[in-house]
Amino acid sequence: MLSRTADHLYWMARYTERAENTARMLDVAVQTSMLPQSAFDTGQAWRAMLGISELRAAFDARHAVLDAKNVLAFMATDPGNPSSIVSCLTAARENARAVRGVLTTEVWETQNATWIELRERAAVDGDPSAFFDWVKHRCHLSRGVTVGTMLDDEALVFIRLGTFLERADNTARLLDVKYHGAKSSATHDMLTQREFYYWSALLRSVAGFETYRKVYRDSVTPSRVAELLMLRADMPRSLLACMAQVVANLKAVRNDVSSETERLAGKMHAELQFARIEDILAAGIDDTLGAFMENIYALGNGISRDFLVPLGA
Repeated sequence: MLSRTADHLYWMARYTERAENTARMLDVAVQTSMLPQSAFDTGQAWRAMLGISELRAAFDARHAVLDAKNVLAFMATDPGNPSSIVSCLTAARENARAVRGVLTTEVWETQNATWIELRERAAVDGDPSAFFDWVKHRCHLSRGVTVGTMLDDEALVFIRLGTFLERADNTARLLDVKYHGAKSSATHDMLTQREFYYWSALLRSVAGFETYRKVYRDSVTPSRVAELLMLRADMPRSLLACMAQVVANLKAVRNDVSSETERLAGKMHAELQFARIEDILAAGIDDTLGAFMENIYALGNGISRDFLVPLGA
C-alpha cells in the first residue's frame, strides 16, 4: 500500500475516534457541572477539561473568560481549534475523500453524510447532550460500517491502528487529569458523595460504568477504576486492550524498518499485561500515566516514520 494512502486511512480513524472521545468528555462535563459546587470548582473542572487535550493555552489566546459556554464552543464547534469536534469530523471526511477508491461505498457515504449533517447541527447552545449523542452515534456508525464492509487487508489494519492509538491516548489523559486532581482519593479510596459522582462520571465518559458494575459488583473506588481502565484486557477502552490491538496490527504490516516501533509497542503492552494496580499506585500513577503518554507520542511518530507520510512532508 502507498504510504500516503495509509496515512489518510490512519488519520481518518484517529480523527473519528478523537471526535467521539471529545463528545463523551464534554457530555459528562456538562452533566457534572449541574452538581451543587462553588464557582471556583466549576472553573477548575472546565480548565481540567481543556487540560486533557492540552488546549489551555490555545483557549486562553482566543477567550478572555473561562466558562461553560466558551469551553463548549471552543471544544465542540470552533473551526479554528483543530481538535474541536467540528474540526475532527471535517478532517476525517477530508481524509476519507482522498482515498475514496480504497473505501467501500458504505464507509465513504457514512463519513460524507456525517459531514453534511454536521453543518446543520454544529451548535451546542440549545441542547449540548443531543449534539454529543449525535456525534457518538455517527462515530459508532462509522466504525461499525467500516468493520462490517471493509476487506480485512492492510487498509483496515491502518484504520485500526489509528483508532486504538487514539483511544489509548485519550483513556490515559482522562485518568491522568482525574488522579492529578484527586491524589488523596487515589490513596485512600474514601470517597465523599460528590467524589463518587465524579469517578462514576469518568466511567461513563468511556462507556465503562455498566462494565464496572458487572466486573466488581461493588461501590466505585479510584483504584478499581484505574485497574479497569488500565489493566483489564476485556475492557475495550482500557490501555491494555488498546495496546494489544496496536501490537497485533503492527505485526500484520511489519516491514524492514519497523522493528523498533514494534519493540516499543510490545514493551508498552507487556508492562501493562504483567502489572498490578497495587504496584502502580505505590509507585505513583501520575508517573506511570505520564510515561505511557510519552511513549504513545513516540509510538505515533514511529508509525508515521515507518509506514506513513514522513513527519513534516
